[in-house]
Amino acid sequence: MKLVYGLDEITDTDGDRVGGKAVALAALHRGGRAVPPTLCLATEAYDLFVEQASLRSVIQQELGRKSFAEMRWEEIWDAALRIRNRFIRAPIPEEIVWAVKSLVLTELPQGFLAVRSSAPGEDSQATSFAGLHDSFVGVQGLTATLEAIRKVWASLWTDRALLYRRELGIDVESSTMAVILQGLVEGPVSGIAFGAHPNDPELVAVEAVYGLNQGLVDGTIEPDRWSLDRRTGRLVEHVAPSERRRLVARGRHTEVESVSAEQEPIAPLNDSGLQQVFEAVRVTEELFGGPQDVEWTLDQGRLVLLQSRPITTMAEDSGDKRAWYLSLSRSLHSLLALRDRVENELLPAIEHEAAKIASRDLAALDTAALVEEIEQRRRAHDHWVEVYSRDFIPLAHGIRLFGQFYNDVVRPADPYEFMTLLAATPLLSVHRNRELSRLGARVREDSGLRTRLQAGDSGDAAFEQDIEEFVRQFGEVAFASEKCFGDRARLIRFLLNLAAAPAVTESASETDIEELTEAFFSAVDSDRQTLARQLLELGRASYRLRDDDNIHLARFEALVLNAVEEGRTRLRGNHSEVVRSADLERVLQVLRHPNLVVEPRQAAAEPVLERGFRALPRQLVGQPAGPGVATGEARVIENVDDLLRFQAGEVLVCDAVDPNMTFVVPMATWGSLRWPETDAASTRRCLCLRPRLSSADCSGRLGRLLTVWVLPAPRA
Repeated sequence: MKLVYGLDEITDTDGDRVGGKAVALAALHRGGRAVPPTLCLATEAYDLFVEQASLRSVIQQELGRKSFAEMRWEEIWDAALRIRNRFIRAPIPEEIVWAVKSLVLTELPQGFLAVRSSAPGEDSQATSFAGLHDSFVGVQGLTATLEAIRKVWASLWTDRALLYRRELGIDVESSTMAVILQGLVEGPVSGIAFGAHPNDPELVAVEAVYGLNQGLVDGTIEPDRWSLDRRTGRLVEHVAPSERRRLVARGRHTEVESVSAEQEPIAPLNDSGLQQVFEAVRVTEELFGGPQDVEWTLDQGRLVLLQSRPITTMAEDSGDKRAWYLSLSRSLHSLLALRDRVENELLPAIEHEAAKIASRDLAALDTAALVEEIEQRRRAHDHWVEVYSRDFIPLAHGIRLFGQFYNDVVRPADPYEFMTLLAATPLLSVHRNRELSRLGARVREDSGLRTRLQAGDSGDAAFEQDIEEFVRQFGEVAFASEKCFGDRARLIRFLLNLAAAPAVTESASETDIEELTEAFFSAVDSDRQTLARQLLELGRASYRLRDDDNIHLARFEALVLNAVEEGRTRLRGNHSEVVRSADLERVLQVLRHPNLVVEPRQAAAEPVLERGFRALPRQLVGQPAGPGVATGEARVIENVDDLLRFQAGEVLVCDAVDPNMTFVVPMATWGSLRWPETDAASTRRCLCLRPRLSSADCSGRLGRLLTVWVLPAPRA
């Protein structure tokens, strides 16, 4: 079996064997353009690796848990994480090791390599998506080269690739990956050129940085940007970055460094270099029959083309959020800057605004002022939801960045082991959950207090003071557009339910976390210790925000609900039928026009279940908390009342786990499942795979489920 091909051996018909990038490089080589010394590890190597490691069944299992169209962003991340962990822990077959050792490392120039993806169909005229799969630069030696190859193979199943699976024809049975191995050309200037400007097809766009191109490709380094006339090459515009930096190879790794003071004021490309790049854009367009996205580097004045791919435009779809999702992947440098902005500007601002709004006395407002107050609160809520999407969600990528680094150096059997280190940070939801557990423990341990609470009065001043303090801190938190703990009776009912459940201890002690942290840093090379600490701190900050931001947003939602409830209170009597279940818009409508006659909305009809209905295995598909087997009554969580009626030992069935609902987890036998609408009104017995978890365990963590069986409840 031939596994390695040189550019002279590759023809235009070899795309299925070597992928689109390799075919394009071979065409550039035949056309006399300068390209790096290159070999290609064929798709047969990937197929051999996957078959010997039994990875195809792993991929099928991960992607078969749930309809892909219904998977949330976090679930896509989760599946990709598990697949990647299995790839990096799987042994590479000896045939591949020998091919790399005997051919790649002897025929390519000594020094650093660039290891790039080349998936069949990835860079065709119909489907060309830059940065879809992973590439690595500064690779040296057999072990590092094999590791990079393994990671390129795994990148066929990243969340980025999964989002484009339809366009790329990705499926478990036929998907494969070739790998390009190039001698690394360390030109002082590198960049990308677009034969058709993203914003104006009459222009060519050129981006350039000092140092290696990877810093530009992965977003670590901001480039200089030029716009040129497509016909003449005339300069139309030049935009300089706020700071010029460069990526350089250092030993087995790459580092970002500042450009020297002498170079900094000077753009990476002069007029002569800019024209060389423009000429390459024209040549590649003629060679391939359409505008190209070209990566290049200047080496001693010679332009070397690293790769060329067609430029395609995604079909317009107003509901297509893939471009936004891909933008969540950020470099370490950009995430550190984003963390500073979030922690030092945005979080203080959201807390200040929430406190300011909460201090306004709704009862003192006249009707016109109340209408304006509701509108103002809604605008504030919508503003922070926008900030959440723009800044808070992208910062969550720090969790993945640390998790990937941890799994690469530690290679744990459990791909979620890194979450234990991230959880060693204070979270608002965990603080709330611990306070609830403390109150529940008092009720559990004091039978007299429990009896009095069941009768309606605790008779315990200290306990009542603690209840008031809890409501003061967390009474405004909302779930499913309703405040969780605004009503004392609901809170007491939940505490009684919590007291009926056995106490649950935290799964990871401080000693466990210290030992895990020490083992992590021991596995990191000495020259990467600083990077490891940066990633751990960033991961914890991202984890903390990813959990806390839901609490902050829920407070704003509760502020809106408080104002709407004040409006309902004023309308009761004349419009009691209308406002009983009125939403914000209907309340505003009647407040503005008190004499308006509004028909009450009809209640939704209860679903009717046919007799003889029989649930089958795998009818419910979703994500659980973890491995294990348990049974229990199923409780479908659709609103706060469902949540606070939760009983110990029940199965928690919900669309997704929100930090605002994790306080029920210690009582649950649970998986996060999608419940068929026609079954929502009936109680079921569920068998699902899971262990008992604490509320801290599940915050921000999705689980692993193989199968769920649902058995119909007995019928009369």
